[in-house]
Amino acid sequence: MDLEAVTRIVQVEDLAFPVVDYGQGPAVLLLHGFPDSRHLWRYQIPVLVKAGLRVIAPDLRGFGDAPKPASVDAYQVSVVAQDMIAILDALQVVQASIVGHDWGAAVAWVLAAYYPQRVERLVSLAVGCPGTSGLRTIEQRERFWYFYFFQFEGISEEWLRHDNWKLFREWTRGNGDMERYLQHLSRPGALAAALNWYRANVKPESPTQQHPDFPKIKCPVMGIWSDADHYLTEGHLRNSHEKIEGTWRYERIKGASHWMMLEKPEELNRLLIEFLAE
Repeated sequence: MDLEAVTRIVQVEDLAFPVVDYGQGPAVLLLHGFPDSRHLWRYQIPVLVKAGLRVIAPDLRGFGDAPKPASVDAYQVSVVAQDMIAILDALQVVQASIVGHDWGAAVAWVLAAYYPQRVERLVSLAVGCPGTSGLRTIEQRERFWYFYFFQFEGISEEWLRHDNWKLFREWTRGNGDMERYLQHLSRPGALAAALNWYRANVKPESPTQQHPDFPKIKCPVMGIWSDADHYLTEGHLRNSHEKIEGTWRYERIKGASHWMMLEKPEELNRLLIEFLAE
């Protein structure tokens, strides 16, 4: 579908966010991750609307057509969570279900933990809840090599762009919306803004560094992992039950990469409608 036709501009203080706002009924907030935009959800939006939901899908700061502040700290997940609350307020949405993928899932977990009154249900695609044992395995640490590579400001940008984006193409395995990614990331300042998500939230630190315990999640949660994901292990998401006090449902989608919503849309849509309509 033509998402531009159902996109509006929502002002959050001095920042203007493009936001899909389509349909009527209970609200569901769709949050994309790196290096996507609201267009990631093009196969889900019409189906969810047909199922009787109001779909809200913004470009998160640093991505797509959203604002791209220069400060690294502007991309902290806690800051982006405040963007989402402000967008819901502007759209007069008191409570919404949230579907998050990649960094959008990290934002979704924070919203469910720290703004529980605003979150009815949570669906996390690929990414587990912070603070679980699934994040600390050697396999997951090996898969997260790029988290630390992206800390090298300027150098990682050069490597990703080099030789017609060769490393970027290899790292994504050609999955996702490649041509859209290259179009968006080639804009001035866009690649640095996208990488600032990693620099703001995954700073190298001592193993003895102490952090506050992540709050328990009290709303119903569904986690969905795809078995050809090159970045997240199954345990990363499956072990989320350790931090959930509400109901927990876990599903696997076979034969899809990290971008299950593009490769297995019918299967994902069925699971979303089953869970969100309960």
